[in-house]
Amino acid sequence: MQNIFFPGRISSNPLCARYCASLMICIPLFLMVTSSCKTRLDNSPGPPNIVYILADDLGYGDLFCLNENAAWKTPSMDEIAAQGMVFTDAHSGSALCTPTRYGIITGRYSWRSTLKSGVTWSWDKPIIETGRTTIASLLKENGYTTACIGKWHLGLGWQMQDDHPDSIDFSKPVTGGPIELGFDYFYGITASLDIPPYVYIENDRPTTIPTRFTVSRDKYGWWRWGHTGDDFVHDQVLPHLTEKAVQFIEDHLAENNEKPFFLYFALPAPHTPILPTDEFQGITGTNPYGDFVVQVDWSVGKVMEVLKKHGLTENTLVIVTSDNGCSPEADYEELAMFGHNPSYVFRGHKADIFEGGHRMPFVVRWPEKISPGTSSGQTICLTDLMATCAAILDYKLLPEAGVDSYNLLPVFSGEEDDPIREATVHHSANGSFAIRKGKWKLILCPGSGGWSYPRPGVDDITGLPDTQLYDMESDLSETTNLQDQFPDVVEELTSLLMKYIEEGRSTPGPAQPYVDQERWPGLEWRERQRIDPSGS
Repeated sequence: MQNIFFPGRISSNPLCARYCASLMICIPLFLMVTSSCKTRLDNSPGPPNIVYILADDLGYGDLFCLNENAAWKTPSMDEIAAQGMVFTDAHSGSALCTPTRYGIITGRYSWRSTLKSGVTWSWDKPIIETGRTTIASLLKENGYTTACIGKWHLGLGWQMQDDHPDSIDFSKPVTGGPIELGFDYFYGITASLDIPPYVYIENDRPTTIPTRFTVSRDKYGWWRWGHTGDDFVHDQVLPHLTEKAVQFIEDHLAENNEKPFFLYFALPAPHTPILPTDEFQGITGTNPYGDFVVQVDWSVGKVMEVLKKHGLTENTLVIVTSDNGCSPEADYEELAMFGHNPSYVFRGHKADIFEGGHRMPFVVRWPEKISPGTSSGQTICLTDLMATCAAILDYKLLPEAGVDSYNLLPVFSGEEDDPIREATVHHSANGSFAIRKGKWKLILCPGSGGWSYPRPGVDDITGLPDTQLYDMESDLSETTNLQDQFPDVVEELTSLLMKYIEEGRSTPGPAQPYVDQERWPGLEWRERQRIDPSGS
């Protein structure tokens, strides 16, 4: 753990040092609000409430406290950082949204499931397996009221019309969704805001039967043609879901305040369609993406407001992060004219195996355990939520649960400076793999594995090495491939990744089954090595 009030102690970590310089601006704000955050509902804190806010396509460099050159301010997220801890080396489980969400909910890398690349689409079946432990089922079993508000994007079991078996019956309940996976309440949308159907779902039923189709071809505010509910207005989805998140907390306190709650608030923004509402349009003087990021910060602020209103800030664990890097739809070139890079100093963006695809903003606040104004350079993953919550509750996970989840509690409390994780696996849009251990990052594909140059299937990657090895201490921007200079490191990390695949887990424990495929995208290197992960 690093303390931002002692910048001399963190000079060896370039990102912590940069974070320190930026966050010093936020410290006066923290000092002003500290005195208002002391009230509790009772004298015994008990298990904390847990609020997990997941932005959609928000880049590391989009938070003012993480980017000294940010073109806008993010006061709500910056306040959480000032009052808690910032992780400068946090990673999503994938560079795309569906697989990352699978990892958050299950504590398991999504490539162990049937989803080996890409995302789920409009009518795809649920990818979280029946009976699998989820973060919601774990917390519910331990006395929490659990809610999911916002974007789901993990597949749903839509039912068909009796007289038209090729058509969806929106009057019937959906299956395999949040309610069947441990959440007491769900209000949200099926997938991204540009993927139909455009309907709200409450618990397991659409709130209306769609009677129209809509499409938008605006440069920033586009969405695909599809069924649209009469109560669904695209540019009102973010404020509407924010209202629902706040209302869940209010209702819980009115009806069930003796129980802790877990709120998984999955924002649909700043993902496309990029649709800041009227009061946010032009607020940054940059482009609509910048304005939308500021509106995302507003949403975070509304949740914090209701926690403060009810004296819940001391014993509520609040985490704000993102599912993957910023999308090129934000228009990086236009933002560069204002000195802003959503990926900060990192190479690539959403979908890529490079850091810009999966290194995430991650700010966490819990005054009962986390000292204010601290930062950590620990390499962590969003899959770590399950093991962390289990540790908070002194709950022993079953061997098959949270197989890629590590306990972050010792980092939160400042008790552990040694690496928590042995290694962390990264995954790109086309299923390419990378593995990070200490300062070394090994990429097992010749290009980006995603949408930036060199883009597989688009750019000529002939002659590029099949592997890439980067020193993440001296080369944050992944500019110098060292794979030919350190063959022993390449061999070690390749073998470790293969072990993680073969054993069905990256944490200590008994081997677990996983979904293997004869033609598994991203595992061409396995074929080159003639390794059979089934052990046969």
